[in-house]
Amino acid sequence: MARRVAFVNNKGGVGKTTTTVRLGEALAKARFRVLVVDLDPQGNASRRLGWAYDQEAPQLTISEAIQADRPGVAAQVIQPIGWEVEYAARIALCPARLELENRMAEAGVAGAWRRLAKALDGADDGFDYTLIDCPPSLFHLTQLAMAAAHHVVAVTEPEYDSVEAAVRVRDFITQRAADLANPDLALTGVIINAMQNLASHSDQRDSVRELFGGLVWDPVVRHRSLLVDADGDELPLTEVRGEKANEVRATYELLAQRFVKVIPA
Repeated sequence: MARRVAFVNNKGGVGKTTTTVRLGEALAKARFRVLVVDLDPQGNASRRLGWAYDQEAPQLTISEAIQADRPGVAAQVIQPIGWEVEYAARIALCPARLELENRMAEAGVAGAWRRLAKALDGADDGFDYTLIDCPPSLFHLTQLAMAAAHHVVAVTEPEYDSVEAAVRVRDFITQRAADLANPDLALTGVIINAMQNLASHSDQRDSVRELFGGLVWDPVVRHRSLLVDADGDELPLTEVRGEKANEVRATYELLAQRFVKVIPA
């Protein structure tokens, strides 16, 4: 079984999807086999990995796998990504579309929170890591991820609201992991994203370190417009050019090294 890691924050716009995609990319470059599960109905991780829905030949998505409620059914929705680089062959995707929102209505169905874990059972055995990109909430879809995951990594910007939302993630895991039949689930890391040269950001970075201690992973990800552009253009970082391109690539490669050290395959 792959080591499953959910990327979570209770606030949107903090960089969960970017972190999921770019860590997956760095891990694949380091020759690990990575499955990305897009659990956000916006489907941004799917798009950024170069996947597109084909209206004439519709592909199955993670929504259908969850709805099926059968062991291992996620194997039927795993697809290649659209990047044309050598290491892309080591990244696969369970894509998402807006239809995934319909699974929210099943939150009250007995055992529904186990459906992602059931769908992945055996389906991700051929991977080293399964990275789950979660929506900006702690409700049903994120609980599906937490019930299936071995680890949670919180992603936060150095902003007060983002940091408070990361604290809510930590507290939710402490208080509710047992309710998800996953009592060993733990917050394993905290990644600070989109750092800028602002006094307020420095203060909030220090606050994150005080709140989470050794859970904070280095290096901090600095805000770079070329990273935003790469996400928008659905490009792997190896195809990005610019003054700070090497710095951005190195940041995620170093984070991937920390990831593997804390979460061995």
